[in-house]
Amino acid sequence: MKKEDLQSLLDDKTKPIGSLGRLEKLAVQAASVLGHRNSPDMGATLTIFAGDHGIATNSVSAFPQEVTGQMVANFLAGGAAANVIAATLNVPVTVVDCGIAAVPAPHPALVDLRLGSGTADSAAGPAMTAQTAERAIEQGRRFAAGLSGKMACFGEMGIANTSAATLVVHKLSGMEIGELVGRGTGLGDEALSHKRKVLERAAARTGKLAPMEVLAQVGGFEIGTMAGAMIGASEAGMLVVVDGFIATSAAALARAIEPASADAFVYAHRSAEQGHRVLLEWLDADPLLDFDMRLGEGTGGLLAVPIIRAALSLFSMASFSQAGVSGAGGSAS
Repeated sequence: MKKEDLQSLLDDKTKPIGSLGRLEKLAVQAASVLGHRNSPDMGATLTIFAGDHGIATNSVSAFPQEVTGQMVANFLAGGAAANVIAATLNVPVTVVDCGIAAVPAPHPALVDLRLGSGTADSAAGPAMTAQTAERAIEQGRRFAAGLSGKMACFGEMGIANTSAATLVVHKLSGMEIGELVGRGTGLGDEALSHKRKVLERAAARTGKLAPMEVLAQVGGFEIGTMAGAMIGASEAGMLVVVDGFIATSAAALARAIEPASADAFVYAHRSAEQGHRVLLEWLDADPLLDFDMRLGEGTGGLLAVPIIRAALSLFSMASFSQAGVSGAGGSAS
């Protein structure tokens, strides 16, 4: 159904028109993608895309690169924040190895889509080849086509991925590095200044780039694969629940590659990471929540799932005529 028809359905429900505010807007968006009838496959999934970044060798993160692999093991053991939040919502968690430095042990919840053992240092040269960038998008697209349910939450893990995300957004939007660079895993003032200089050096290597060139020059394996998955999920008729800064940089890349995919994007929250706030403004996105979070992993995306479900439930309300309730004109309509 068209959005105006869906809004008309809501306007005929037993409530003053527009009285549920932004929940109605969310209901219309979600229903335009998923349909307004509840169905057994209206479940959600969380996919965490993991990748390492060569730019980490420039000390742009407070944590060493081996933490990426350690956190992947933690996800698979069910011990991370994303796992425990997902468990409360009955949302299954899958981890995709897009190319972390240490090859993880096999696990039923681990998908191997490795593109290498981390990207190259984008401050010194391209992060990956053009062919690898194309593989990242296409493998993400194919992966998403096989997801179950109708709500696809996407998160990430990768030391130095705020650096890659900053560079991706800078190249896509033209915003200055200084507007976008943030503390990531918790850098102090001196380390933040160093990070900005490294990213400015990486940005200065190239001029204006096409979206796929952006991914190849400064992106990450997990950012590219996630962007492809966002496109693939939208093509498969799913609602794409976008998490924080890194996930939103992937959404910006997906939108640049396939503009129609953005119709399916629900921006879950506004993170405390500086770049996320300005990126959301550039995208003209209106996130659902602002909890001062900056963890990633899809944690913010998970919190949006019950809100989306609640929004879709509005279509199950009785109309004025069904309930025998008088409308604004004084009679049941």
